[in-house]
Amino acid sequence: MEKKKNTLYVGSLAKGLRLLRAFDESHTELSLVELSARTGLDKSAVQRLTNTLHIEGMLDKDPATRRFRPSHAWLELAYAYYWSDQLVGQAIPKLIDLSQEIGETVNLAELSGDHIIYVSRLPCQRTYFAATVVGRRLPALSTSAGRAILSTFSPEDRAEAIDTWSLKPFTARTTLDREVIRRNINETAQQGFAISSDQMILSEIGVACPITGPDGRALAAVQCSVSAHTWTRARIEAEILPALQDTANAISPSSHVHRR
Repeated sequence: MEKKKNTLYVGSLAKGLRLLRAFDESHTELSLVELSARTGLDKSAVQRLTNTLHIEGMLDKDPATRRFRPSHAWLELAYAYYWSDQLVGQAIPKLIDLSQEIGETVNLAELSGDHIIYVSRLPCQRTYFAATVVGRRLPALSTSAGRAILSTFSPEDRAEAIDTWSLKPFTARTTLDREVIRRNINETAQQGFAISSDQMILSEIGVACPITGPDGRALAAVQCSVSAHTWTRARIEAEILPALQDTANAISPSSHVHRR
């Protein structure tokens, strides 16, 4: 339903949410002018909204610079989310076992629109900070987790996603050719796992297996990221993939609740 035709749609609330979404890893503190530029809202509206969100505890304000940043309330919302997402609680023990077995970074990714979002991340000793933070959203078509999930869709839904879902270059080698992506996802559907290289970070290899629901369609995946300087595809398939598949299969039978 179009927003303008939805009589229950609250425009002022939507503007406040748009303002909150202006913050990300590259924009952790923002002024009124910067918030106006990033949201497209006029400065007076931004001033009213930020003041309200500050009073309600959703934004912190630096008294010296008068710049805003997310407050601890965001963590409270994340805490509530984790209790509502049954899949995370079911998967965590198995993800811990997998992480200890292979000694590499392990992620649980869920589908979020045309992106995947990391809802659980178990780092290894070599993992840098950015790869430990949950909540990162990435274009599904460019990730091994997203391709693993899409490989379980019907041919019609899979084709529509490949034709229309967003793409963004993260490295000089990020694949933007949709026909190449189509072949990769079709291959993933046949072999049951996805492998991608240099898509998000150069010299990084991602391997993922879908976590399927009762209908055989996945909305989540178990994913592992390794260095191409240490791992070859043959070694990944021999040493990581069996454990990754076992973990995904162990989670799948009980994963009756997924989120879009």
